[in-house]
Amino acid sequence: MQIKTGYLYHIKDEYFDIVNDESLMQNHERGKKRPTYFTIRDDNILWFIPVSSKVIKYQKIIDKKIEKYVFCNTIIIRKIANENAAILLQNAFPTLEKYIDHVHTIDGVPLRVPTDLQNEIKILFKNMIGLKKRGTNLFFTDIDKLKEKMLEENKMKCK
Repeated sequence: MQIKTGYLYHIKDEYFDIVNDESLMQNHERGKKRPTYFTIRDDNILWFIPVSSKVIKYQKIIDKKIEKYVFCNTIIIRKIANENAAILLQNAFPTLEKYIDHVHTIDGVPLRVPTDLQNEIKILFKNMIGLKKRGTNLFFTDIDKLKEKMLEENKMKCK
């Protein structure tokens, strides 16, 4: 399977078992592949950004953040496949291709996120990575630790 930025994917339960990180959003009801993840390729690492259908839940969180900080760019609500979806940048994490279970499809066709939304997500994610490098961490999990684990695992595979 060729993994491309801009599509939604599902992750294997095995990933969560290996990284053993309680701060990650888990696959719901083991065996059911939810949530879906927007994927950004970064060399050998894939960044997974959860996409949730629980828009009302996340709109409340956005509203609280806006009330406190005047804006919110860690969660956005946008249309994907003609449905509102919450894109949870704050819950992003790194993984490897081997942990991808399958591409998300609608009627057998891989779901591609519209280009303008892809660009918005990539810009916001890049900004969050930049903030983290400067000492302001907006991610829920330790993405540096997970990235190092994935890079180490990738090295072992190449030996």
